[in-house]
Amino acid sequence: MKPILLISFVILVISFWNRNEFPDKTDISPKLAQAPIQELIQHPEFAVNVDDKDYFIQPKYDYELYGMVVSYRVHNGDTGAHLRWGDHLNVADYCVVWSENAFEARLDEMTFRNQEWTCYYQYPNREVGASFDGAKLSNNHLISGDSGIRERIKKIGIGDQIRIKGWLSSYRSTERFIRGTSINRLDTGNGACETIYVNEIEILSVHTSSWRKLMYVSLFIFLAALARYFYTPFKLNE
Repeated sequence: MKPILLISFVILVISFWNRNEFPDKTDISPKLAQAPIQELIQHPEFAVNVDDKDYFIQPKYDYELYGMVVSYRVHNGDTGAHLRWGDHLNVADYCVVWSENAFEARLDEMTFRNQEWTCYYQYPNREVGASFDGAKLSNNHLISGDSGIRERIKKIGIGDQIRIKGWLSSYRSTERFIRGTSINRLDTGNGACETIYVNEIEILSVHTSSWRKLMYVSLFIFLAALARYFYTPFKLNE
């Protein structure tokens, strides 16, 4: 039993480390080759209510994005900065790539992570960095007053290929202005994220990597072996 425990634990650690491996380039939809599409609009400010709090949204551009998720963070308005800002409208941040970044960049050699309102990426050397274009990545604050859309947003995972259609928008609560939006993909730093009021969201392809499947299998075997190890009576020599 001890060898099974050890082997399954080692496999669990390795598979957990590699669980967010991205899809093979041949499995990426041709739709991701296009850059985000935006068009200036004239739309009046409107109000939505989330968790008994009113928010006022000012759409600025029609916006449609095809991309692959490289990192994300689902928010909890009852903790952290979202609590301090009184922001229950921002469902999640999704960091996505498209165009050459989806088809050619060496994503599996890079590191991506989301904090509360930001997305960071790192590469191990210049060669990997040269394969990646920072202008073809965006961190998207996804907001919506529609409960069905809010739930669909939360189901998106790393490696999923998605389509988002909505409005680049700024929004505020009755007490304060909360957030604006970037209106181009070339800016960086504070204010460079896209704030999208989501009208449509679609998962084009759900990604579950082989490593992630192996992680779940090895976890099951490890827990089963651990339970058997502790609950099997020890035999004592007479």
